[in-house]
Amino acid sequence: MKLSTIAISAILGSVALAAPAQEELRSTAMLIQQSEEFQRLNYDEGLLSLPDRDELRLVETAPGVRTWMTEAEKLVLKRQGVRFFDVTGEDQIRASEEVPPVNVTFPDSPQYKDKVALLLDEINTDNMRSNLAEFTDFFTRYYKSQTGRESAKWLYKQVNQLAHGYKGGNKKPTVEYFAHPWGQPSIIARLKGSKNPDTIVVVGAHQDSTNLIAPSLFAAPGADDDGSGTVTILESFRVLMESGFEPENTVEFHWYSAEEGGLLGSQEVYKQYFTETKDVRAMLQQDMTGYAQGMTDAGVDEHIGVITDFVSPDLTVFVKSVIDTYCDIPYVDTQCGYACSDHASATKYGYPSSFVIESGFQYTSKFIHTTKDTLDRLSFEHMRQHAKLTIGYAYELAFAKLEKH
Repeated sequence: MKLSTIAISAILGSVALAAPAQEELRSTAMLIQQSEEFQRLNYDEGLLSLPDRDELRLVETAPGVRTWMTEAEKLVLKRQGVRFFDVTGEDQIRASEEVPPVNVTFPDSPQYKDKVALLLDEINTDNMRSNLAEFTDFFTRYYKSQTGRESAKWLYKQVNQLAHGYKGGNKKPTVEYFAHPWGQPSIIARLKGSKNPDTIVVVGAHQDSTNLIAPSLFAAPGADDDGSGTVTILESFRVLMESGFEPENTVEFHWYSAEEGGLLGSQEVYKQYFTETKDVRAMLQQDMTGYAQGMTDAGVDEHIGVITDFVSPDLTVFVKSVIDTYCDIPYVDTQCGYACSDHASATKYGYPSSFVIESGFQYTSKFIHTTKDTLDRLSFEHMRQHAKLTIGYAYELAFAKLEKH
């Protein structure tokens, strides 16, 4: 259900919301939640069932630090900038600190420069723009919403079409839904390796979006967070499929559901991989790849942010070498805290992970989780740099030995 401007104005009518500061926005959100009109529209008309609002969830905000809270209280945490895993129902699964990390030897430097350079010339920012325009047309991609399910179907169709256009050999790529109980599935595209099919290299992004005032009520275009990462790896996947790419190691592209709910989708994916003893040797997360204005406004040179906390140090060193080799801009080290994106789910289950973002964390978009996270604020040339990184990473590791040590 898409609400009219009049209905939304009625909710906000008694609240001054002219260019609010962060604290004012939080206060506004609390007033909205307490209003009778909000209760009627958001609960009584079925946009978000009342049991969901009061449902207790187990949230982990630091290793071993867990608290029971309601869905409404989870939303307050996100407004405060607190990052977390939602670990409800995990009691029988080993805690993250009990899973030893897999140690892998990565190449000292990229080895396939000539071949990768040819692929990078095929990146088309018009594809990214048109795909993102359609993706952000969904009112919200909130993981519990009908439009969140519809956006996943749209994305699956795009990925599947690219897989069907694969120009390689006998091993054809597969695309599958990874079903979740909340309705919006994750999507996994897989091209099995010719020599080491059990050795897995993963590229990931999250497909869902949210509005932190009221996720079921207000629009969440999510152009940067994480529509940008979604279409960045989608374009990278297209280039690889059309090149006839035939990896020796298995390469997977993941589009996770419900990242905004506490990394729910990626946790389920990596829990199943761990249970099935799947051998993921590397995972790269692309979450927010398009906002460059923060760097411009601060007067700093354009760059890519490489996350250095709660990641695999060895894989991160390799990712930096890929940026140095294939991208036209440098990287800076930055941090984002505990459980800040889906790479954390891979780390949790012992898999080597890495995470890159559009800039140093202090320059990232301040429009995320609002109606203003729109396509017109993004730089598709900056997203091109993230696509170059993605293709370079995937190609190099598709042929690397990746021995455990």
